[in-house]
Amino acid sequence: MADEETLSAQNPEEEKAAEGSESQIKAEAKAAQFSDVQDKGNLTAKRGIDFILDIPLQITVELGRTQILINDLLQLGQGSVVELSKLAGEPMEVLVNQKLIARGEVVVVNEKFGVRLTDIISPLERVEKLK
Repeated sequence: MADEETLSAQNPEEEKAAEGSESQIKAEAKAAQFSDVQDKGNLTAKRGIDFILDIPLQITVELGRTQILINDLLQLGQGSVVELSKLAGEPMEVLVNQKLIARGEVVVVNEKFGVRLTDIISPLERVEKLK
């Protein structure tokens, strides 16, 4: 505000010209025109899902968790065993972007570990966990 007052005090001719041009501007209102809307059904839904199909997601399979003291952490070495909260044979948790979506059991496929999904968390259960 103070800068505007300083400018107008320095340029009184420009200020009068600006005021005059503002009063001469006339706004003309027109009704909006829209094209016909057609029910495209699955075409729109398919296009929407295609839009997100290439978004990368991080999948994590959690074997278990534990808490230890810093002193115990510093004493860990090769061959040390860290006891986890889950029992042997208990289902692993499958997380997508850190959200639980399923549980499953560990399998070996072509000499690599994998998870066979045994329980998918329903969308309703996922929403309830947010509360």
